[in-house]
Amino acid sequence: MSRSTFQNSDPPIAYLLTWTTYGTWLPGDERGWKPKATPSIQPVNPLFAEIAKAKLKEPPMLLDVTHRSAVEATIRTHCAYRTWLLHAVNARSNHVHVVVAADGYAPEVVRDQFKAWCTRKLKSMGVGRERFWTEGGSCRWINQEADLETAIMYVLEAQDRKSADET
Repeated sequence: MSRSTFQNSDPPIAYLLTWTTYGTWLPGDERGWKPKATPSIQPVNPLFAEIAKAKLKEPPMLLDVTHRSAVEATIRTHCAYRTWLLHAVNARSNHVHVVVAADGYAPEVVRDQFKAWCTRKLKSMGVGRERFWTEGGSCRWINQEADLETAIMYVLEAQDRKSADET
């Protein structure tokens, strides 16, 4: 198991992890997009979006209410097993947010463990597909208590407000 070393800075107090479901946020997307090697969001590019859509190996994955509940329960169970402190989890139809303290673990390792265990759970429920998630995802360090509170509120409350604002 890969663990982080924090030789040059203090370890974070938590991570804000976000990942999307397969095929729901493609390069060129109208919401903007970020290539792997680029630190900034790229502008809309309909041609890129069409090319990416044509390359999909399966239809986009959307989590229904049952899937969302299973994903959240799996993350809670994995945190308990690893003795990681779960501050917040919110599985949406096309992405998942988690705020977690996982001392000594790199955020990418934590995120990838969540994705792997959630995939196993969804497959065990009979979801017949190979691809559930996009590659990678966002891993943000949280270093201040105020930022932790903001991240928790964002995950637990802002997602629902955002959905309500869009309708």
